[in-house]
Amino acid sequence: MGFLLICSAVPALALTASKLLRPRTGGPERRTTYESGMEPVGGAWIQFNIRYYMFALVFVVFDVETVFLYPWAAAFNRLGLLAFVEALVFIAILVVALVYAWRKGALEWS
Repeated sequence: MGFLLICSAVPALALTASKLLRPRTGGPERRTTYESGMEPVGGAWIQFNIRYYMFALVFVVFDVETVFLYPWAAAFNRLGLLAFVEALVFIAILVVALVYAWRKGALEWS
């Protein structure tokens, strides 16, 4: 119960502290579209090709799946045959997803 209270209080305290400690002044530069120092050119609502989003999603999916494989590889010597078979099934699912994305053209940049 105490752990739940602490876990609930930490984000609330962090948000409250950031609201109290943030700078209150905001000039006209702060209200522009970008704070890079350059004047924005064109509108902010432009359409991008869906391929860019698909390419990014495929990258994120495979990047996250690689993160899941790291603890398995670090403990490979202590794990048994069942964990090895499960990892092979996991990698097979990734290969099927990669082939599917490849056939749908999600990996074509041009």
